[in-house]
Amino acid sequence: MAESTSLARPYARAAFEAAHASGQFDDWSQSLNLLAAITSDDRMASVLRHPGLSAQEKIQLVRDVFENPLPEAVENFIQIMAENRRLAQFPAVAALFEAYRHEHERIVDVTLTTAFELSDDQKQRLSQALEKRLDRSIELSVESDQSIIGGVVIRAGDEVIDASMRGRLNRLANTMGT
Repeated sequence: MAESTSLARPYARAAFEAAHASGQFDDWSQSLNLLAAITSDDRMASVLRHPGLSAQEKIQLVRDVFENPLPEAVENFIQIMAENRRLAQFPAVAALFEAYRHEHERIVDVTLTTAFELSDDQKQRLSQALEKRLDRSIELSVESDQSIIGGVVIRAGDEVIDASMRGRLNRLANTMGT
């Protein structure tokens, strides 16, 4: 994965810069996510690795999957990726692009794990509180895990706030030396 990320980073940065310059973040995100899905499909990945196919044939295979024509800048991007034999890097490029975009737009993905389902009102209040605390817009996903007993576990980027009963019990056990 680290090698994949290293190979994808300059392409993701170039895609981000192109999207930023044109103001087309949504178009680029959608295109890159579709390209990631297409190129990570086992059958398509196998065909794209075939040494007998030229870069142009591989590009045409990828284009054929899309119902509508892609923006010209994305078409050019696919061309560059194919010529450099980097089509398999689209999943990593898409992930890095989204990370760059979120950083630019001051958005953080937050995963909230609770022991029980939350109402829409509770989700809304927690979302507002987290936005205020993190000083960023958030994209909230909520998971339910009864093993945490009660409370919440919040994962925002690389920050984890464990306010669960299970976490508290584990800390108490560690403190007591058991």
